[in-house]
Amino acid sequence: MLYNNVEDEAHLFKTDSWRLFRIISEFVEGFENMTTLGPSVSIFGSARLQANHPYYKLGIDVAGHIAKKGFAIITGGGPGLMEASNKGAQMTQGKSCGLGVDLPFEAELNPFIDRKYRLNFRYFFIRKVMFIRYAQGFVFLPGGYGTLDELFEALTLIQTHKIHPFPIYLMGKDYWKGIIDWIKSTMLAQQCISENDLKLISLTDDPEEVANGIERHYQRNHVLKNF
Repeated sequence: MLYNNVEDEAHLFKTDSWRLFRIISEFVEGFENMTTLGPSVSIFGSARLQANHPYYKLGIDVAGHIAKKGFAIITGGGPGLMEASNKGAQMTQGKSCGLGVDLPFEAELNPFIDRKYRLNFRYFFIRKVMFIRYAQGFVFLPGGYGTLDELFEALTLIQTHKIHPFPIYLMGKDYWKGIIDWIKSTMLAQQCISENDLKLISLTDDPEEVANGIERHYQRNHVLKNF
């Protein structure tokens, strides 16, 4: 049996029903705030790499170059490379958005997020929708499981035609080289992906290349996304 008794089943139904209201309220709050951002780029990266790390400066630089093109910067709102990206946006007078999520080791959003765009979510899947829905491109700085999760989520949605394709840049070539080699030597070699799937990813350490590429794509494909 799935439940011990009828009372347990009724309690679970009531609990899940009320949970729906919270889920809906988080979607509504996110949509109402994010629609005013305008064209945006989501930047991901580790919360653990701090200001003395070379990748922190890379985060500031790439966010600044992108913001100068008129794009808002969206991050996960945490410390480390997320903080660097929000900082880069504010340093160039760009819009800076942080989408936090309740975690035991990231208590507060970083201080470089515009007050209007300081959002916090209980549910990861709602936060993921916000990253995808309002982004014209994704940039991945070095990170851990969360960064990889967002990377493969985006690749899967584009591969399966659930969203319109957009640029995906990996920055920190030395960091990403191993996983790119594995994708080619194992996934592609065993025909679990196609050659075209590899073209969804661009690997570079040049912030200007990233900003210019996202701008070109946006200008060519300025259409409403069906998501």
